[in-house]
Amino acid sequence: MPVFNGMKEYNEVLQELKNKIYRPVYFFMGDEPFYMDLLTSYIEQNVLTEAEKVFNQQVFYGKDSDVVNIINAARRYPMSSNYQVIIVKEAQELKDISKLIYYLEKPLSSTILVVNYKYGKIASNTKLYKALTQFVLKEFPKIKDYQLAAWITQFLEEKQYQITPDGAELLADCIGNNLSQIVHELEKLFLLLPADVKKITREHIEKNIGISKDFNIYELEKAIGQKNVVRVNMIAKYFASNPKNHPLVVTIGSLFNYFSRLLICHTVNPKTKESIASALGINPIIANEYLLAIKNYPLGKVVRTISLLREYDMKSKGIGSLADDGELLKELLFRIMH
Repeated sequence: MPVFNGMKEYNEVLQELKNKIYRPVYFFMGDEPFYMDLLTSYIEQNVLTEAEKVFNQQVFYGKDSDVVNIINAARRYPMSSNYQVIIVKEAQELKDISKLIYYLEKPLSSTILVVNYKYGKIASNTKLYKALTQFVLKEFPKIKDYQLAAWITQFLEEKQYQITPDGAELLADCIGNNLSQIVHELEKLFLLLPADVKKITREHIEKNIGISKDFNIYELEKAIGQKNVVRVNMIAKYFASNPKNHPLVVTIGSLFNYFSRLLICHTVNPKTKESIASALGINPIIANEYLLAIKNYPLGKVVRTISLLREYDMKSKGIGSLADDGELLKELLFRIMH
């Protein structure tokens, strides 16, 4: 079973919490909020009883708080409880977070301080970082885009579900690298599926998650890989007529990830569906699509296309072009295909 970025750290902390082993300070940071939100929620809901929470649990938000008030709260003793829980959300918005070191020098064992520092991290050469290493300091980076389908498959296995390889790829391509949104959509799907259905298919996703059966980013990538010009143009026309559901900047980002995966495929030897599946962390069935794509797009073409996507990303943001998104997409796809 693959271990994804942040999963090992998440499981380590969660296991201790379930065993009621509590640390004075938990500092979660990084670009992936999914795991830190899960851990924070677990602490918020499970450490104290409902009666204890009334006097012993406080939540601060970085934008509306200051470090001095947080430290003062953390230095109080619990009332009729062994612990008090102090949670700081959106800590990246805190001013002078380095002052937290004054509490870390002498924390209370009866306080559980939880700090969520999202979309960034404390520099490892700072005094604050060095002080945090004495406590639970966990970084949660984004998982790689090409690992999303495998992550979805593993998440569903833990929930006693299976998913077809093309279903996992479709969900990953259409929602993108947002674990919270992926889980949200899957949880809605659980409620809609009949109780006896334990294997999720592409058809289930298309029907229940609002993804077009024929015109979505997964189908566009597949058509590009096959060099199916007619189908690429059909999907491009649909995207251009539905810009709200298919923003050009999102489409370009997905295509950038797709061609980045093709770049990885070109580095794999031997080029078999098994070796490509292993390199990308995908099902061997889906790897056949990449085998065809790298035949249609030699290494030099892949590199040029990635450069082209960077160019059109700038144009989609109004830099160097006044064309509308629909025209830019058609122009981009023509240049990729020829």
